[in-house]
Amino acid sequence: MKVEMQLGSEKLSIETGKVAKQADGAVWVQYGGTVVLVTVVADDAEHDLDFFPLTVDYRERAYATGRIPTVYGRREPRPGTSEQLVARLIDHCIRPLFPKDFKAEVQVLCNVFSSDGIHPADVPALIGTSAALSISDIPFNGPVAAVTVGKVEDRVIINPTYEELHASSIELFVSGKADAVMSVEGGGHEIPEDEVIETIITAHTQIQEIIKLQEGLAAGCSNTKRDYASKSVKSDLSSRVRDLATTRIRESIGMSDKKSREDYLEQVQTEVLSEILEDTPEEVDPNATKDTITILSEIEKEEMREAILTQGKRVDGRGVTDIRPISGEVALLPHTHGSALFSRGQTQALCVTTLGTSGDEDVQRGLDGEVRRSFFLHYNFPPFSTGEVKRMMGPGRREIGHGALAQKALEPVIPDKEDFHYTIRIVSEILESNASSSMATVCGATLALLDAGVPLKRPVAGIGVGLIKEGEQEAILTDMLGTEDFLGDMDFKVAGTSEGVTAIQMDIKIEGVTPELMRRAIHQAREARLSVIEQMNAVIAEPRAELSPYAPRIYSLQIAQQKIKDLIGPRGKTVQGIQEETNTTINIEDDGTVEVAATSAEDVKRAEEKIRAITAMPEIGKEYTGKVVRTAPFGAFVEILPGKDGLVHISQMGDGYVRRAEDVMQVGDEVTVRILTIDDQDRVDLTLVAAGGVPVAELNIGSDDDRGEVGSDWNASRESRDSGGRSNYRDNRDNRDNRDNRDNRDNRDYRDRRSNDSRERRGNRYDQRDNSRDFRNQRSPRIPKGRSR
Repeated sequence: MKVEMQLGSEKLSIETGKVAKQADGAVWVQYGGTVVLVTVVADDAEHDLDFFPLTVDYRERAYATGRIPTVYGRREPRPGTSEQLVARLIDHCIRPLFPKDFKAEVQVLCNVFSSDGIHPADVPALIGTSAALSISDIPFNGPVAAVTVGKVEDRVIINPTYEELHASSIELFVSGKADAVMSVEGGGHEIPEDEVIETIITAHTQIQEIIKLQEGLAAGCSNTKRDYASKSVKSDLSSRVRDLATTRIRESIGMSDKKSREDYLEQVQTEVLSEILEDTPEEVDPNATKDTITILSEIEKEEMREAILTQGKRVDGRGVTDIRPISGEVALLPHTHGSALFSRGQTQALCVTTLGTSGDEDVQRGLDGEVRRSFFLHYNFPPFSTGEVKRMMGPGRREIGHGALAQKALEPVIPDKEDFHYTIRIVSEILESNASSSMATVCGATLALLDAGVPLKRPVAGIGVGLIKEGEQEAILTDMLGTEDFLGDMDFKVAGTSEGVTAIQMDIKIEGVTPELMRRAIHQAREARLSVIEQMNAVIAEPRAELSPYAPRIYSLQIAQQKIKDLIGPRGKTVQGIQEETNTTINIEDDGTVEVAATSAEDVKRAEEKIRAITAMPEIGKEYTGKVVRTAPFGAFVEILPGKDGLVHISQMGDGYVRRAEDVMQVGDEVTVRILTIDDQDRVDLTLVAAGGVPVAELNIGSDDDRGEVGSDWNASRESRDSGGRSNYRDNRDNRDNRDNRDNRDNRDYRDRRSNDSRERRGNRYDQRDNSRDFRNQRSPRIPKGRSR
């Protein structure tokens, strides 16, 4: 069965029954030239767990864009950052829609089989996930749908292309059911709060149409949902636990210290368990311990929510709009480029800024090709931050997701690469956590960037907003705690400047919220954000005037593309030699941009002078001082620039007759010459500058008799060249071609990040150039003006 509709600029089709028929649910989703296969399978056995075992995997196959993986073995590597972010996004959209007591393991697999490189695959993957669950027998309170909304020049675009997203002032991924919004994630260039809400409303209108399409598909499949065992606690046990614990748990409301409150609740749990097991041993009721702990968690949740809704009193004693105490400190790590410690209550982030060169850019490859980022943020969440013992592994989805959100919040205020040539990396180390550590990262990163001297457009701050909703009663919580996050209904993170929103993320645990509630929440977040920015400005309000002495100094210059090979040298020896001699780092781009970096400005200047000397282009009429590198019967060759020489014909060596070049100059002599001509093959003719700075070309070059002798020498050298020169030219050309091929191969090893096409074009230019140099070295001397052959 197949259903279709127009979605944005392309047709969306969902088909089932064609492939993967042994899965509980499988759909083939196509949007433009992008194809995603989504399968869902649930285990038959249910597990006695206190969480829902849902796994979502999203994979982008290399063949989807016509590529072969470049890693060892030529297989797809583990999921990259972008793939893990999409998987996390899908998980957050569908997890609240499974029944609370359904505990069978569910696996969702989204495989991108084809990509047109125009449209992202996250929206088709989420739509396919909802459709596959809806047509399966897995209990699911869907369907759910999503769209991405962009805005280019005040024109709202549904599911914009990659190109449109790059030009868009806002990018929001919005998911929802027919009557409510489920999740929001994205950002923009300081977007006003009301504009964000209007964008979400526009997205939800389109979502409703996609849901109708899925409902039509599910109706055509008519699968019956499977039965599952709904677990309940014995009523007499529940009453007994409530009598013992309710009053004591209520007394924990108002304790401001997280650890003290947790220790107190743990003591209550121990005492209640002791009394319950004394009356009802586990031999009588094997589930007594587990059921008791479940009931205690329910009581804690109920008491917390009731205190907020009826008294406006939160777990730590604050009011619903109060912000925890804030403190900040900068420059606490002396040898880093910029550092800051930001604390909000018992959430603490140590943020460090490092400045690098363009060679330090983060390079990632996705469905839209290779992407280079000169600004990126990494977020670390060690177990000690919550007083736990866990195995230390690589970053998980949570760390990747929190880092991506903080990075998105800061990107709009980072200076353009043309104005600030550095690559910027921020690392956030969470030292203590009691909710909203990603927003603490945004605040700490802003302080660290200013401490490093990065000229931000405006400071950015973030705040987490929560929700408690019971029927018609609801409370929006500013700067929520970890307990409020765990036992509440919404986690709404908003980051931005004083001008508007730069990043937003909303996850909910109920089946949707209305746009009006979101409007109230985002405006409440704005008030808190402005207060936080004011306190951050008291720590550091402007970027430091000088960079850290340990930060690199970067100078950028432009050279001719045909000079790139000269600068690199055989096997990279030339550029490596400059780097070693001047203690610098040099990066060379295909367009001829050269970036020189060092911690010392003097080292940068020395490297720049050497680069300019190597890559300078000879100019007609300009004088140069160089050494004689070779002599011939008809003249001498003088190196006027590194790797570039020109010919001084014997007629240009003095104001009288010169019979041999060796009579005037020897190899190794330092002479001053002026360029007379440069022909179309880049061959340079020089004239010797005589004493007093007068070029020989402007002097009287001798008598008519002298000219006749010079003409004889000229013909002799020409005849000698004609008889044996061609074979020598071919031999020299072959030898030089073999050497150039080795040089080109070595240069490719040195600059392995360059594209193959660019290397081949450049290699061809170098071969032609070197051949013309060989020809120049073997050519007959040019006949001086006024002399006979």
